[in-house]
Amino acid sequence: MRRIREILRICWGCRLSHRQAAESVGVSPSTVSEVLRRAEVAGLTWPIADEIDDAALERVVYPAPNYSHNRPEPDWSYVHLELSKKGVTLSLLWQEYKEANPDGYQFTQFCELYRRWRKTQNITIRQTHKAGEKTFSDFAGKTLKIRDPNTGEERKAYLFVTTLGASNYSYAEAFLAQDAEAWSVGHVRAFEYFGGAPRVIVPDNPKAAVISASNYEPVLNESFRRMAAHYGCAVLPARVRKPKDKAKVESAVGLHERWIVARLRNRTFFSLRECNEAIWELLEQVNARPFQKLPDSRKIAFEMIDKCALQPLPQTRYEFAECVRKRVGMDYHVEFDRHWYSVPHALAGREIEVRATTTTIEILYQNRRIASHVRSTKAGAHSTLPEHLSPSHRAYIELTDQKILAWAAGVGSSTFAVVQKLLDGEGYPEEKRRRCSGIVNLHKHYPTSRIEAACKRALHASTISYRSIKSILQHRLDEQPLTQIAPAPAITIIHENVRGAEYFTTKENQSC
Repeated sequence: MRRIREILRICWGCRLSHRQAAESVGVSPSTVSEVLRRAEVAGLTWPIADEIDDAALERVVYPAPNYSHNRPEPDWSYVHLELSKKGVTLSLLWQEYKEANPDGYQFTQFCELYRRWRKTQNITIRQTHKAGEKTFSDFAGKTLKIRDPNTGEERKAYLFVTTLGASNYSYAEAFLAQDAEAWSVGHVRAFEYFGGAPRVIVPDNPKAAVISASNYEPVLNESFRRMAAHYGCAVLPARVRKPKDKAKVESAVGLHERWIVARLRNRTFFSLRECNEAIWELLEQVNARPFQKLPDSRKIAFEMIDKCALQPLPQTRYEFAECVRKRVGMDYHVEFDRHWYSVPHALAGREIEVRATTTTIEILYQNRRIASHVRSTKAGAHSTLPEHLSPSHRAYIELTDQKILAWAAGVGSSTFAVVQKLLDGEGYPEEKRRRCSGIVNLHKHYPTSRIEAACKRALHASTISYRSIKSILQHRLDEQPLTQIAPAPAITIIHENVRGAEYFTTKENQSC
C-alpha cells in the first residue's frame, strides 16, 4: 500500500522538504516527487476530505489505465472445466477462443488472466478449533523397519498419528498394518495418553475406518464406529481429496516424519514393542519442543487448553472387535475364521452380525445379542450350545442308556426287560441305542399300556426287536390273550430199522 496520505501531510501540511518526507515514510525522494505531481494533476489539495479513504485516494492518484479497446472476456469457468479433461491444454483453449474472438487476448495475457482467476477460486476458510473438540488422525507415508530375530525377515511398521486441534498435542504409535484394528487401537491408546476423549474424530478415508466415503453420509466401518461410540465420539471423515479438512494432522504427520521417523531411519528393531518405546521417547521431545511462532509448547498448550475440556474416559477400556455380517447355515451354525459357532435354530438362513474379539465370539441379530461363544482356533471344528438345538435334535443328542431305561421302567416291567436285552445284546453302542429309540418313539402313536402289552408278547414269543414290537402293535396282537403252548408229546416210532435204546444198552454190556 502506497503511503500517499502521509506524504501529502508531510509536504503540504507540514511544509517539509521532499527528502525529509522520504526519510519519514521510508521511500525515495523521487517517489515523493512523483506522488506530489500526480496529486496536483488530480486536483487534490490539503487537507484531504475525511470521506476519502486510502483506497479511494490511491485510485485518484494512480488511476487504472484506460484501454482504448475492450477485449471479450473468456468464460474462465468453462476454461477451468475443460482443462480437467485429458489432452486439453491452455494453448488449445486459447486457439479456440481466438477463432471465436479474433480481437481477443493474446496467449500470454490469456494465461495470466486465467491464473489470476484460479487464485480467486482457491480461497480457504480459517478453521477455529475449540478446546477438546476434535482430534485429527492419519498414517504417515514413511515407514520403519522391524526384523524378525529368528528368520531375519524385515517388515514395515506404519506410524499412526493423531493430534488435538486446539493445542496440536500429538500421539504416535507404530503398527504392522493399517487395518481396522490399528485404527481402533491407535485411537484407544491416544485417548489414554491424552487422559480423555475428544467429541469428534476426523480421520482420513481408508476402508479400515470408512467403508464408503461421502461428503454428506459416509458409511463407517462397524468396528471403528463402535470404538467411537464407546468413548462418546462422533466421526466426521475428511472429504475425499480435501487434505485441508485435516490440515492439522497433515502438518503433524510431516513433523513426526522429520523428528521421529527420520531420526530412527538407521535403526533396526526386532519387535514392535521395542520400536514403539523408541517412538514414545521421541514423542515426548516433540510435544515439549517450543512453537516457532507461538509461545510455550504443545505440552503446555495441552495442559492449558485441551486437558480440562476432554471427555472423561469410560470405566472399561474398549476391546477391539472385528465385525462382519454372515448368513447362518441350515444347520444353524455360522463360520468365522474357519470355525463354526451355533445360533438358535430358529435363525437358520438369516443374516446376522458376528463380533469377534481375541477371546469371545458374539453373535447379534437386529442389534441384539443372541449367542456368545469362547473363541476357538481349531479349524474345521464346531462349537454348539445345547440351548440352540431344535427340540428333536436335543432329544436325540441327550438320549442315553440311563434315560432309555428310566423311560422303560416307567412304562412297565416287560418294556424294561425288552430294552435291557437290546442294550445288553450284540452290536455297536449307538446301533443298540438307535433300536431302543425306535421303541421309545412308539409312544407318539400308541399308549404306553399297549407298548407294555406288545413287549410282553414279544418276550413270550422270544422275538425281541423293534420291528417285531411295531408289527404286534400294527396288527393289534397285543390286545389278544396270551395262550400257554403245551410241550409236544414224545413220539415213539415203530419200525424194523429203529433199534431203540435197549439195543445200545445190550451192546455196551456185551463189550464189557
